[in-house]
Amino acid sequence: MEQPKPENIDQYIAKFPLETQKLLQQVRKTIHKAVPEAREVISYGMPAFKQNTILVYFAGYAKHIGFYPTGSGIEAFKEEFTQYKWSKGAVQFPLDKPLPLDLITRITKFKAERDLEKVKKKKL
Repeated sequence: MEQPKPENIDQYIAKFPLETQKLLQQVRKTIHKAVPEAREVISYGMPAFKQNTILVYFAGYAKHIGFYPTGSGIEAFKEEFTQYKWSKGAVQFPLDKPLPLDLITRITKFKAERDLEKVKKKKL
């Protein structure tokens, strides 16, 4: 039987093993600290943080935490992903390695700044 889709980030995190829950909570707190005004949402079945648009998504898996800053977030920081698996829209942080919380912070702030720039341009 398929599990019901989570309605909030707490429900999403609760379905994982305790150690993974701790890592997901670290990512969540790091994003909150980076952009306190961002709202938590579930989008595409994953936790996400939204300002005017979605800034970043994150997700838990059996062997890694997926972090999804989408194209511009990946492109701007790709030089720092050399030790991780990554693609044009995502980076994977292995569960057995320390999370790069500083990198997550910088990417999230970058995405928030880009989001605000887009809003300002639309108002002009």
